[in-house]
Amino acid sequence: MKIELIYPRWPKLKNQPEFHLPPHGPVCFAAALPSDAEVSFWDEHVQEIEYNAEADLVAISCMLTCQMPRAWEIADIYRDMGLPVLFGGIGTMLHPQETLNHADSVFLGEAEGRMEEVISDVKNGRMKPIYDFQRNFPDTAAIKPARRDILHHELYNFRGVQMVDLVHASRGCRFNCFPCCTPYLGGRCFRPRPIDKVVEEIGGIENNRLFLVDNSLAQDDEWEKELFKALIPLKKKWISHPIKDDDEILDLATEAGCWYVYQAIIDTSEVIAERIRRYKARGIGVEGTILLGLDKHDEDYIKRLVDFLLDLELDLAEFTIMTPFPGTPVRAELEAQGRILHNDWSRYTCGETVFQPAQISVDRLNELNQYAWDAFYADCSIELKMAKLYVDVIQKEKKDGTFKRVKLDRHRQWGQGKDSRE
Repeated sequence: MKIELIYPRWPKLKNQPEFHLPPHGPVCFAAALPSDAEVSFWDEHVQEIEYNAEADLVAISCMLTCQMPRAWEIADIYRDMGLPVLFGGIGTMLHPQETLNHADSVFLGEAEGRMEEVISDVKNGRMKPIYDFQRNFPDTAAIKPARRDILHHELYNFRGVQMVDLVHASRGCRFNCFPCCTPYLGGRCFRPRPIDKVVEEIGGIENNRLFLVDNSLAQDDEWEKELFKALIPLKKKWISHPIKDDDEILDLATEAGCWYVYQAIIDTSEVIAERIRRYKARGIGVEGTILLGLDKHDEDYIKRLVDFLLDLELDLAEFTIMTPFPGTPVRAELEAQGRILHNDWSRYTCGETVFQPAQISVDRLNELNQYAWDAFYADCSIELKMAKLYVDVIQKEKKDGTFKRVKLDRHRQWGQGKDSRE
């Protein structure tokens, strides 16, 4: 069976340099397909889609709400060609009913152990409109190494620097953060993969620099310690979301190759300041992720928050405006209060205000978001701050003998997306 696997483009935050990481959802989906499936992959961020009329199935993988309108356009083109279209991924799970207007079938949930049924239905012309496994999670031991062979890694670089590869060691999240979709999507049960399987997958990734995309590594202390101990011999350098603020765990993370972390900064407390200092004291960089537009945020609060961030000496900061995505408690609350402005999903990027803030106007919140970006990067551009982080990782690699120059294939034509096994 020939499958065209598509990852549609989405609008980027205007204040960030435009770079593209190799997507994780599609390569995990491809790993769950039957072994005889022939996959051609197209990431529209780095390739032009070649619409193949000979495909047996078109699978569209979506991660974000703002990705969905473009995905629907692509699906309509394929369906006009007479090809069956299957949607999956996080974005699809947030917009299943709308997506059914553009798809033959939507898949809700995690793909491991389920795709044989779907592919059999495709072959026999009996695809179901909905495959709903959203609350029926597979055994994490069934997760296979992601199919990175369908990627063209040389397309994922920023100014000649190879981007990180993505990998995950767990699914689900026991936390229940107010603006987050994760409890709705992956459940509130922490579901770790077997550590030996994670180590096997990471050890097989050629790239020395990784992004552990788990919702949070700080969900089980003993598991986190064992994971970091197992990673030490691999000498990989990696990024992650928060690590438990514990001396033993932080020391193990450092030894295991932690390069920098994405740390949510939710207030101006000394607790947050001390946490940042403890990362940086171990040589772990910090990119602060800052959400603006909560009901407690007025103009004075946001300006004080920016001043606080400057005092922290963060390596990077990413400012986003709170966005009421489907499936979140904040969405339900704002809908009940009549504060949702529109459902133009292409504008649900976290870069503009799509609801009525509690204490300031819509326009003023947009202006304050821009103020935050401008103030934080006033003395040093984001590109230069990113470069400093890469210099840091190169120094770490040279110290332990793992540094190597990556040769990019400048002759590969933009638009190639065929399975590397062909």
